[in-house]
Amino acid sequence: MSPFAVDIEREACGMFVFSEGHMDGIDVSERTNEATAGAAPSANGAAEEAANPAVSGETIAEAATAIDDAELDAASLMEQFLNDPSHDYKSLKYGDVMDGVIMHLDREEILVDIGSKSEGIVPSREYSSLTSEEKQALNVGDTILVFVVQPENQEGHAVVSIDRARQEKSWRRLQELHEANEVIEAEVTNYNKGGLLVNLDGVRGFVPASQVTEIRGGDEASKQADMARLIGTSLPLKVIEINRHRNRLILSERQAVQERRDVMKERLIEELSEGEVRKGRVSSICDFGAFVDIG
Repeated sequence: MSPFAVDIEREACGMFVFSEGHMDGIDVSERTNEATAGAAPSANGAAEEAANPAVSGETIAEAATAIDDAELDAASLMEQFLNDPSHDYKSLKYGDVMDGVIMHLDREEILVDIGSKSEGIVPSREYSSLTSEEKQALNVGDTILVFVVQPENQEGHAVVSIDRARQEKSWRRLQELHEANEVIEAEVTNYNKGGLLVNLDGVRGFVPASQVTEIRGGDEASKQADMARLIGTSLPLKVIEINRHRNRLILSERQAVQERRDVMKERLIEELSEGEVRKGRVSSICDFGAFVDIG
C-alpha cells in the first residue's frame, strides 16, 4: 500500500471529509468534493440558525410562559372550586341526624338532598310512623329531619330514616326534660300485665301500674279493667328513668300528680288570708276532725 496524506474534518452533519490525496491509486478528490457538496445544506442551515438565535429563544420562552400561565390559571380555578362552601360534601356515618330537602316522593320511597355526594333514600318502612295526613302533607321542597341508617348502599345512595330521626329527636328532648325535672303529657296507647304503654313522638314509654293513681289495688281483673279504661286518655308524667342505649324509658303519673299538687298547695297557701271564706269538699273524716279539699 502506497503512502498517502489525508486530513479528516468532522462536519456538523457528522460526516468525515477527506482532503485531496491518493490511496492505492484512487483519487479521493472527487469524493471529497461530493462530500463537501452533500454537507452544504446542513452548513447553510446551521448558518441560518446561527444568524437568528434570538428568534428561536424568544419563541421557546413565550411558549414556556404561556404554559406556566395556563397551569397557574388551572391551579387558581381548582383552589376556588375547593374553597367554595357550596362544593363541600358531608361525610356521613351511622347515627347522624340532619335536615334533608325532599327532591322526589312516591309510595315506595322518598328522595332527599342531605348535602352529600348523592341523594338520600327513605324507604317506605322508614317512615311508617307518619300518619296518612302527615304523608299527604309532604311536598317536594319540604325540609324533614332524617337519621342515617347506612352511609352508602350498593347504588351509592345513603339510606336514611324519618322514623328513627323522630325517635332520636324525642330521646334528646326527653333527656332534657328529665334533667330539668319537668312534667310532660302523653297518651296511653296500650297496656300489659305490669302497667301502661305510652307514645312520646315515636318513643315508647312504660308506666308501672304502681305509678298510676287511677289504677286501684285488689285482684288482677280489677287492675286490668282500670288499665283498659285509660287507653286513649292523656296523663301527666315524669321521667324517672331513661336509658337511650337500652331503649328504656320509665315514667310515673303518681309523681307528676303529687308534684302538681305540691305546687298548687304552695300557691294556695300564699293566696289564703285569715278570715277568708271558701267552699271546699270533705275528703275524709276522723275522730279529731275532717279534712277538706279547698282546691
